[in-house]
Amino acid sequence: MFLCCVIAYQHIDASWAIYAIFFLAPDLSFFGYLLGPKIGAIAYNSAHSYIGPLIALIASLTPGLHSALLVALIWASHVGFDRMLGYGLKYSAGFGFTHLGKIGKARST
Repeated sequence: MFLCCVIAYQHIDASWAIYAIFFLAPDLSFFGYLLGPKIGAIAYNSAHSYIGPLIALIASLTPGLHSALLVALIWASHVGFDRMLGYGLKYSAGFGFTHLGKIGKARST
């Protein structure tokens, strides 16, 4: 997904400065963890699922909302990049518990 979004972004000849500035924007959802693991997981998962980028993509079909396409591609590429690195949607048990498995090195016993 990451590579597909980057190629699509290149194809529409959009600003790479905008891409760089907003690529990490979904990670602002980490601040939800300041309110506890449950709120943190909800905030993180809201920003790191493909639902938001899909809504932005659909909105980009509206005349005059070309910027929504940029949002969709940048956002989806961020989510794809995180998945590529093994960061999945979070469980309320804590940041390290994801639908892709536990994050981090396994501890030897």
